[in-house]
Amino acid sequence: MPLSPFGDLPGADLIQLGLDDLARGVESEAALLVSIGTPRLRHLGYVVANPIAAPEHRLYARLHTADPDTAHSQYNALIRRLVSFERAAECAG
Repeated sequence: MPLSPFGDLPGADLIQLGLDDLARGVESEAALLVSIGTPRLRHLGYVVANPIAAPEHRLYARLHTADPDTAHSQYNALIRRLVSFERAAECAG
């Protein structure tokens, strides 16, 4: 399912970036986040190519390497954006 009908949903830009990165085989914060949300996103009709294994740990480790003091809050903020997108997409669909 293309994101264009959901472009105004909260976090759609981040989800689109993650889907694009996964399709290209790039491990980014966005790709890891989409990998975390793969089951629910697929249920919503999104094609998630090549999700990354153990994305929760990899995302946290990546954030911790960049800034150990804020890794926990950044991780939680990203998860909130994912959940917000998923809930909005469910309502829109």
